[in-house]
Amino acid sequence: MNFFKKLGTANLLMLILCAVIIVVAEYLFLSGDQMHGLFVGLWAPTLLGVMIYLKLVRDGRE
Repeated sequence: MNFFKKLGTANLLMLILCAVIIVVAEYLFLSGDQMHGLFVGLWAPTLLGVMIYLKLVRDGRE
């Protein structure tokens, strides 16, 4: 439980959103809509990159 407090609500929601995006992308890709699956699949690493960038900016101010 301490891990989730340290992680923060916003980051936890973003990680859950990334997991949902990955599941949706896999569904699209495996159901035959491969181009849309690839497009949606690129959203998860983009969100993770934004999370890392915001953490670096926040830690740089402290």
